[in-house]
Amino acid sequence: MTKFPRFFTAGLFAAALVARASADTDGVIAQARAYLGPEATLEAITSLHYVGTLVGEETVKDQDGKPIRRPFKGTIDIIFQKPYYQRVVLVSYKGTEITALDDYEAWHRLQDATDAKRWSLVLLDKNQIKSQRANTWENLAFYRGIERSGGQVEDLGSHVIDGHVCEKLAFVHEPGLTFYRYFDAATGRLLLTEMENGSRVHEQGEMMVNGVRFPKTLVNTTKDPATGRENTIVITLDKITLNEFFPEGLFAVPMYTGK
Repeated sequence: MTKFPRFFTAGLFAAALVARASADTDGVIAQARAYLGPEATLEAITSLHYVGTLVGEETVKDQDGKPIRRPFKGTIDIIFQKPYYQRVVLVSYKGTEITALDDYEAWHRLQDATDAKRWSLVLLDKNQIKSQRANTWENLAFYRGIERSGGQVEDLGSHVIDGHVCEKLAFVHEPGLTFYRYFDAATGRLLLTEMENGSRVHEQGEMMVNGVRFPKTLVNTTKDPATGRENTIVITLDKITLNEFFPEGLFAVPMYTGK
């Protein structure tokens, strides 16, 4: 009988584990995509446009300088377009905030609500751009194909979320930039997304648009690093549009006009 070196058999075993893990993740992703809608429809999506409202709480100081919690609300308009374009417009009592990604450039602009001459524009740094690109991919790829951009998917086993047995997958874009997603094992529905910074997004309700399922409500929970207190913002989607075309100039860094 032929004997193989120990490292050779160990290598075969490791390769088998990798193949099995890939098969497991492929199955979870296939089920999750099937839950969302027809394969041909998902593949044909080139852009997503969300319009909705948000409510939350923020910490402000009272007349005595003591921190208090105060509710706030606003409107939100979000665009994702392939390959890597993103634009988020948030309007609240503070003013209008625009955060945008133009492939390898990203920026944030704040316009004061009471004085049009008071505004600021900041270019985002390399890590922020990487995060924006990953977020855009996550919204448009519908869980499949991260390997083509240098990432990978890892199966982290079964977990229970809100009473549902879920399969936890890690979508690793690069070290330090991972989306952890929990899919209902019975249906493939996405119930929870976690980020490495501790933020969480629960998906609730349902909207059907052109045969594709989307959540009606997104409950976004983050933790204040200074106080350790959790802050929650609830986004309710009123309208979702697929496959609109948006000119690249909409995402480009605004030119300074002196106004």
